Amino acid sequence: MNLNFSKAVTQVTAFLSLPVLLFPDGVLASSQPEPDSWDIEVVPFVFSTETMGFSAGMAGLWKGAGQPQASLFAAGLGTSKDSWMGFVAANNYMLSADSRWLLSGQFYEGDFKQFDYYLGAAASNNSSYEDRLTADSRDAQHHLSFRYILPFGEAVNSPIRAALSPKREVNGNVPWNSGVSSIDFRPFYQARTLKGEGVNAPSEFSDATEVWGLETHFKWDNRDSNNNPTEGSLSEFIVMLDPGTDDRASWWKWELSQSWYWDIGEWEEVANEQVLAFNLYTSDTPSWNDRTEIGGDSVYRRPPEFAAARLGGLYRLRSFQSGRYADRSALSYSLEYRVIPEWQPLGKLPVFNWYDVPWWQWVLFSDVGRVADEYDLGELHTDMKWSAGAAVRFQVEGIVVRSELAMGSEESIFRVMINQPF
Repeated sequence: MNLNFSKAVTQVTAFLSLPVLLFPDGVLASSQPEPDSWDIEVVPFVFSTETMGFSAGMAGLWKGAGQPQASLFAAGLGTSKDSWMGFVAANNYMLSADSRWLLSGQFYEGDFKQFDYYLGAAASNNSSYEDRLTADSRDAQHHLSFRYILPFGEAVNSPIRAALSPKREVNGNVPWNSGVSSIDFRPFYQARTLKGEGVNAPSEFSDATEVWGLETHFKWDNRDSNNNPTEGSLSEFIVMLDPGTDDRASWWKWELSQSWYWDIGEWEEVANEQVLAFNLYTSDTPSWNDRTEIGGDSVYRRPPEFAAARLGGLYRLRSFQSGRYADRSALSYSLEYRVIPEWQPLGKLPVFNWYDVPWWQWVLFSDVGRVADEYDLGELHTDMKWSAGAAVRFQVEGIVVRSELAMGSEESIFRVMINQPF
């Protein structure tokens, strides 16, 4: 069994190490908080893997950074193999106390030495593990977020409180009487430059090393909890548009993610809570076969691999590395059985007893999915790849930490990560 700590783990750990923030004493205000209400935490960390070598870094979180509901987060990492990454995020800033807008931004840069990549045909559904190549990469992912909370459902009054509250009641199954709905406009920039043998081979994808444009997120959050939902649903539709430049073709892509949660009750003397959670994800690039002229040549309006419809990584087909499969379209299903046992010894263990750990959760999960060069539901449901595994998750100071082992046909990957996968 190959236990692999992938590059994606390091990258997205920084992206998702942002807790759900609570309002201090239930009060929402836009004024500067008093210094003694600030919550600043700095955590050093070290680890060693075959790919990264010896790695050391530091992460810092400032809750109430200028506004009670806002936060600043920064993380940096360096390794003995000359890889490095840095991440900075500012989250949940309001324009005023009665505003419906939340402003955020995330900025990531990384340089990685001798990592595996799947490019061109090597990322298709019928490719094999041996098709990978090894290269050095320089990566960047930046975006701003302008999120508008829509005035219906739970957000008719106190929209920011409703949007950021960690728990709420599920009062119905339509957006206008239950949950929180929002539109999020995200100007984005992504770039990846690879150096190594074979990285410039002809490909069905664009050979662009950078993309930029606008993501628009339409989201309806009808869950009873952000950290541990037991009922309700979460719906998100995303449109991603790159308008192109004189030397890069325009393209656009859409994604749909739909999750449902069912409370199946207690298990006498064994479990306080049992939940079934299910996620459907699908994506397509409608401009894939359209052509445009760039520099006198007719080219397809397609993204590069790193911005295409992708499977693998932290959320879908979890036994495969991030971006293992990429193509015009994608479809995946994930099912989880989540149990909170009555037995909870963590509060008495060293280190854990320093923190508030109200629950831990045992999870069994399975994923299936595939990519294709056209959006055909019949084809997307044939020859699907699979993953299965188990996880232990626990809430620490309001943050869900998940550790999971995913097994599949190519690799078995162990990850430690922040937040539920869906």
